Amino acid sequence: MIAPLLALAPATVTWSPKVGLVMIVCNVIAIAIGKATIQKPNEGLKLPSANLFGGFSHGAMLGTTALGHILGMGAIQGLASRGVL
Repeated sequence: MIAPLLALAPATVTWSPKVGLVMIVCNVIAIAIGKATIQKPNEGLKLPSANLFGGFSHGAMLGTTALGHILGMGAIQGLASRGVL
């Protein structure tokens, strides 16, 4: 009964340095998008080294890295389906 459902599931990608690099690049892109679009990036709970994190607050950093992981997941699945990763 479960076998037909398992046949529909896409194959998962094993972790490699290429996969990690794609995720890092997607997070950097998301942070750049957040830096350009968030109106009050430093409002709220502060991070320990504000200069290191671009002046973002805790919420802004969590939001941008969450977006980065969503972008990264799509990029990794897309590149894996094309055979690049």
